[in-house]
Amino acid sequence: MNEVIWRDRFNIGVEVIDKAHQRLFSIVGKLLSLNEDTAKQQHACREGIKYFKSYTLKHFAEEEAYMQSIQYSEYDMHKSLHDNLRDNTLPALERELDEQNYSMEAIQHFLGICVGWLNGHIMIEDHAITGRTSNKWVHQASDDELISLEKAIQQTFQNLYRVNAELISKRYGGEDFSSGTALCYRLNYKSKEGKLLQVFLIYEEQMILRTLSAMLGKQIKGIDKTVIYALKVLSQKFIDCIGSHFALTNACELQKDDIMTFEQLVRTFDKEYPPYSLLFNIENKGYFAFCAR
Repeated sequence: MNEVIWRDRFNIGVEVIDKAHQRLFSIVGKLLSLNEDTAKQQHACREGIKYFKSYTLKHFAEEEAYMQSIQYSEYDMHKSLHDNLRDNTLPALERELDEQNYSMEAIQHFLGICVGWLNGHIMIEDHAITGRTSNKWVHQASDDELISLEKAIQQTFQNLYRVNAELISKRYGGEDFSSGTALCYRLNYKSKEGKLLQVFLIYEEQMILRTLSAMLGKQIKGIDKTVIYALKVLSQKFIDCIGSHFALTNACELQKDDIMTFEQLVRTFDKEYPPYSLLFNIENKGYFAFCAR
């Protein structure tokens, strides 16, 4: 789990925003403590998560008002990140919590994504408001492109694995969504015109094990070389299926592929986030992210 201890480096120098951020960190810290106490877990987490959501939306409104008051040039982009969390991520996480009756796994997903989002958003996007950093969403895909990609990924999961993929976020920024381990597979393609395309497929370990177990009709308990090989073959097929939706199947050739740690993946996002970066819940089997640039 990412850190939730407030540090002075989180301050952006605007009192109303800094106080709200400190409060959000305090709420998440209490939720993490509750998550460690199974006896108190369900009811307290329900109430705590409701409060976290309401306070977050109140803070967004205040922060957006401040950005407008100073005529912040990146207001539209910044607001779109708030909207994505409000309209996509939080509702999807809440549905998972309800469907799983506030299970440990669902709570870990909620807290992991919220902690990661807060850390990244404050340190990058919020600091950019006062000029301390640069926005990392340098190149953004259009909403129409993201909708088309979302549908292509959902269709591919249905065709390949017979499972549904629910969108969690259309602006995934490398938050640690895994309740255990995440496995990252990077594929480097080159077009006939010489253009390079990098694709990152990020699988929560339990998602891999549960999906392959369902496909094979036998329980797979851990990641080994056989699982890795199967994952690579299925991932390449997955990309072929995605490419067929955009007439790219024969336009690009795979040049190189490799398995990365989650830490290595996050480092590749140091300068900017991929313009195509979507996070999904795969029918409560686990989480999956698709990133491309």
